[in-house]
Amino acid sequence: MRYWISAGWLLATLFAPFAAQAALPIQHWTAASGARVYFVPSPSIPMLDINLDLDAGTRFDPRDKAGLATMVAGLLDKGVAAADAAPARSEGELADAFADLGAEFGGGVSDDRASIRLRTLSSPAARTAAVALMAQIVSRPAYPVEMVEREKARLTAALREAETRPAAMAARAFNAALYGDHPYGFTASPETVQAITRDDLVAFHQRRYDAGHAVVTLIGDIDRAQAQQIADQLTAGLPRTATATPSTTGLPPVLPLAAPRDIRLPHPAQQAHVLVGQPGIARSDPDFFAILVGNHILGGGGFTSRLTSEVREKRGLTYGISSGFAPLLQPGPFQISVQTRKDQADEALRVLRAELARFVAEGPSVAEMKAAKANLVNGFPLRLDSNRKLIGNVANIAWYGLPLDYLDGWTRRVEAVTADQVRMAFQRALQPERMVTVIVGAADQPAALSK
Repeated sequence: MRYWISAGWLLATLFAPFAAQAALPIQHWTAASGARVYFVPSPSIPMLDINLDLDAGTRFDPRDKAGLATMVAGLLDKGVAAADAAPARSEGELADAFADLGAEFGGGVSDDRASIRLRTLSSPAARTAAVALMAQIVSRPAYPVEMVEREKARLTAALREAETRPAAMAARAFNAALYGDHPYGFTASPETVQAITRDDLVAFHQRRYDAGHAVVTLIGDIDRAQAQQIADQLTAGLPRTATATPSTTGLPPVLPLAAPRDIRLPHPAQQAHVLVGQPGIARSDPDFFAILVGNHILGGGGFTSRLTSEVREKRGLTYGISSGFAPLLQPGPFQISVQTRKDQADEALRVLRAELARFVAEGPSVAEMKAAKANLVNGFPLRLDSNRKLIGNVANIAWYGLPLDYLDGWTRRVEAVTADQVRMAFQRALQPERMVTVIVGAADQPAALSK
C-alpha cells in the first residue's frame, strides 16, 4: 500500500458537511493506553469509520521470512482466543457476527504500517458490538495452526503464479535493485512464506502490535466522549510501551544508487514491461509539494504530462506511461512505468530517459506550471467526497505527523510552488544518470544511457 504522488494520489478535499466551515475539525489527543487518536465528527450519515494503524509494516520482516507482517495482519480475524469471561471465536463466528451487524472489517499492510479498518452503523447497539469484535481481534488473535497452514498454502500458490507474470517480475527485481539489503527491498517468495511458523506470527504480534505506536482515526456520527471511549477500548488490550511516533530506529538508511543498473529478464509476453527509477523522497521532505507539482507535469498528469506527450502522442510507442513518487518514513521509490511492444522497448527507454534528464536539468515551463497547478487545485473538491476517502487522508496526517490543517492548506501550498522550486527539488531528489532500469521481455542488449 503505497501512496503515490500522481494525478490520482491524495484524493483529498472537504466532505460536504464541512463545506461551510473554515477548517476541517480534526480533534487530536492521546489515549490512556498511549495511542494517538484523531477524530472528525461527521453527523450527516449514521455511520462510523475507524482506522487503526500500527507500527508493524513489512519493513520489520526478516529477509528469510518476508511476508511475516502480511500474514500477521491477514490472519487477525481467523479466530480469537478466550480471555476472562470472553469466549473464543472461530473465523466463521467472527464473519457471521460482522455480517449480522452489517459491518465491514478489513485491513492491509504497507512498507511502513499495518492498517485495520472497521465500518459500522453508528447506532449504539451496532457500534458497541462491532467495536467490541474489533478490539478482540486486534488484541488476542488465536492464529489457529490450521489457519496458518491454509494461509501459507494460499500465499505460496499466489506467489508462484505471480512469478510468471511480467509486472510482478519487474516489480520484484526493481525493488531489490533499488534497496539491496534494506527491508524496503524485501519481497515475499514461496520459500520465505514456507519458513514462517505460528510462533513467528505470535511473537511479531506481541512485539509490533503495541499501544504506544498505535494511531486510531475515527470519522462518523459520534461525539468526542464516544470517540474517546472507543479509542480506549480498541487499544486497552495491546501491550503498553512508551508513547512514540513511528520511527526508523534499528533500520539501515536508504542509500543513493552509486551507478546505473540495467536488468533484463526474458518473458514470452508480447509486451515488454519497463520500470525506471531510484529511491526518491521521504514523506517528511520539505520539497514534497514541489515534487507533487513537478511529477504531475513529468508523468503523473495523464494525457497532459510530458512523458505521455513524448512517448505516446508523438511517437506512438505505448498506450500509457506514468511516473510517481511513493514517499515513506524513509525515501520511497521514484518510478517511471511503461509497457510497449518488445521491438520498441529500447526506443521507448531512450525517449523517456532523455525527457527525464531534460526535465531535471531545465525544470518546467511557466505554462506547464500554470496548467498543472490549476488541474490539481480544481480537482481538489472531488477528493474527499466520502467519509471513506476522508479517513484515509486523516490517517495519513496522523501517521506521518503532518499538521492538523494540512488539508485546509493543501491548495494554498500547491499554488505557492514556483518553477524554480520544482527544478531545484528534482535536481536534489533525482539523478537521471544513476537509475535502475528493469525490462521484462525485451532484446538482450541494453540501450545506451542518454547524456
